Amino acid sequence: MNTMSLSFDTLQYAKKLQQAGFTEKQAEIQAETFKEQAELINNWADGNLATKRNIKELEHCIKEVEERLTNRINEMSYKITIKLGSMIVGAVVILGILMPTMSKFLGGH
Repeated sequence: MNTMSLSFDTLQYAKKLQQAGFTEKQAEIQAETFKEQAELINNWADGNLATKRNIKELEHCIKEVEERLTNRINEMSYKITIKLGSMIVGAVVILGILMPTMSKFLGGH
């Protein structure tokens, strides 16, 4: 995922530790330990952190899904409108047929 990693110059670090009063052995152990921790952090980051490219790809996928959903919603809205209109027309036709028939039975002329 993430190809950038934290680099660490153990020799330079060990020299600075020696200049600060560490023995050569203490400085070497400290530098090696620090390097190992940096590698662990790099390995964890490579597997767990998203890069800018990952985020851009995800944004692109989200936009595609959003477009498909919008199109599907619009399509369903159109179909519902057509079905509702058909039901209203059907109800009006049925009422148009039943009203004269019912008025005959209810005493109308």
